[in-house]
Amino acid sequence: MDGLSLLDRLSEKRCWEEFCEYKSSLACPKAFCRELRAFIDGRAYLPVCEAIARGESFPLPKKSVISKQGSQKKRTVYTYPRAENIVLKLLTHLLLRKYDALFCEGLYSFRPGRTAKDAIRRLMRTPGIRRMYAYKVDVSNYFNSVPVGRLLPMLQEALRDDPALFAFLRGLLAEPLALENGVPVTEEKGIMAGTPLSAFYANLYLSGLDRSFARERIPYARYSDDMIVFAESREKIEAYAGRIRAYLSEAGLAVNPAKEQFSAPAAGWTFLGFSVREGRVDIAPATLDKLKGKMRRKARALQRWRKRNGLSGEKAAAAFLRVFNRKLFECPADNALSWSLWFFPVINTTESLGEIDAYAQDCLRWLIGGTRTKARYNVRYGDLKALGYRSLVHEYYAFAKGEKPTASG
Repeated sequence: MDGLSLLDRLSEKRCWEEFCEYKSSLACPKAFCRELRAFIDGRAYLPVCEAIARGESFPLPKKSVISKQGSQKKRTVYTYPRAENIVLKLLTHLLLRKYDALFCEGLYSFRPGRTAKDAIRRLMRTPGIRRMYAYKVDVSNYFNSVPVGRLLPMLQEALRDDPALFAFLRGLLAEPLALENGVPVTEEKGIMAGTPLSAFYANLYLSGLDRSFARERIPYARYSDDMIVFAESREKIEAYAGRIRAYLSEAGLAVNPAKEQFSAPAAGWTFLGFSVREGRVDIAPATLDKLKGKMRRKARALQRWRKRNGLSGEKAAAAFLRVFNRKLFECPADNALSWSLWFFPVINTTESLGEIDAYAQDCLRWLIGGTRTKARYNVRYGDLKALGYRSLVHEYYAFAKGEKPTASG
């Protein structure tokens, strides 16, 4: 294998079979697994690999601006054509494994065998953490803000044993154009949110910050652009916060002020959507409120839809359940966990799940009965179950017994 570039492995059938086996073992959508199987069986990867080997220009990424679900905020994502995108998925899979030793213990994003559960549990095992102050922050528009000129020397050093791979990745990153509505436009794309390789770049670009805390054995964790650090005193935590801000500024990045949070020992801490206090792990209040807000807005929209079209309340309730069963229990993409598979392995209480269940049931009863008075309870729990309602509390206990929530078909 000496001298063999990862690019050469992209045309190996065995490599694709191993990738397919790995993907099939995860809770990713069955539709993607079927697509990947057909892609491999048809050897659809070979034309892409041959074009790379000939040094041909890669197709331009397509730029899309999408709304963040449940808010007015927009985010820019980039996608390559289907065949090229699947080949880049395999390349990312290989990159993250071959070069995992580049990263510190405190980094948890996109790494083999590491999850949010590992991050929370390791932090909870930190001696004296219940008496520590915490600072949590994330980077504003991280993926699309990374200065490519600063990333490339880091990438070249990381891939010094694979110059062919570096040359290929440099070509993708340095490409100034993207397709917008089918027209090439000049873009500052950063590491291109939405593309497979952005996961590796996101880990690499802030790895120096990770190492600086690891060297001093400071309790710290990062998941892509989300970071948390702990200290024994208010003065130290403020100093660590200043250190993170300074590092990000020097790296050409900006802190998201809305996501900065200092926590005193008695208040516990939040990270990655979890709230941890005195050994109790639950869903963070902001995450809980966000989900309830989405339910409220969707219920109102469906009530208007029902009245406008003269439909039954049951039909509106069934539509509500399709939306939220998909969100809560189905994997949204081949590289993302469903809501339940993110939270269920980590939390150790059902308090917030019970609150979500009660809120969802109220939304459903309002859609069916058209009232928020006590009369809404004329709609029985069995009626909701018949429409497809799934209790999060029930699903959590089933998960705890080894019954995983159903993935997307």
